[in-house]
Amino acid sequence: MPLRAPKTNKTAALHLGLIGRLRAYFFAGVLVTAPAAITFYVAWLAIDFVDRQITPWLPPRYNPETYLPFGLPGLGLLILVFGLTAIGALTAGFLGKILIRAGERILARMPVIRSIYSATKQIVETVLRQQSTAFREVVLLEYPRRGLWTIGFITAPAADEIHRLLSSEMANVFVPTTPNPTSGFLLFVPRADLIKLSMTVEEGIKMVVSGGIVTPPDHRAATQKKTLKKTLSSG
Repeated sequence: MPLRAPKTNKTAALHLGLIGRLRAYFFAGVLVTAPAAITFYVAWLAIDFVDRQITPWLPPRYNPETYLPFGLPGLGLLILVFGLTAIGALTAGFLGKILIRAGERILARMPVIRSIYSATKQIVETVLRQQSTAFREVVLLEYPRRGLWTIGFITAPAADEIHRLLSSEMANVFVPTTPNPTSGFLLFVPRADLIKLSMTVEEGIKMVVSGGIVTPPDHRAATQKKTLKKTLSSG
């Protein structure tokens, strides 16, 4: 019996090693498939939502699903893209601009609608404008009290009235909440109290959504290393 003890211990060690390997393979499979599966699932939900909103408006004789024994996923999304492109092409012309101005004058006379339309139009134009600096800087600021730091996004310089009343250069900073970055707080912060980060807006949003699990690399350190290598190689 004493002679068989080493074999038993060796068998147990091999068994534990096999279980450990299988567990590692399982988690590796989860890490590989989970992001792709979640991405495709969210995309499918978005496409299905658009299809359910647009496809029922098609007349039956123009709807391909009337003649096919199966549905066409993405048909509503395709119609939406085509419709927006057609509207953009129409409004780019002289007649389209006249129609837009006439429509905006009508909306400007409606008490509640004009406020909603004006605010929505300003936000969309600010976000989609190619040369806009809105949501292009990630900063670090002390919030909600001294000693605690959080990530914020500079949206624009503060209004002239705020600059005049506070006697300092202020910035509009949006501080998002975790894990939903679409909600948050608008703060007016002196630029001297802001620390600009090297991470991009996308990296900052990922960090907020993940609750700090996904942390981007320090781009400044990488840039300094590259500069140092070039200096040494040239010397």
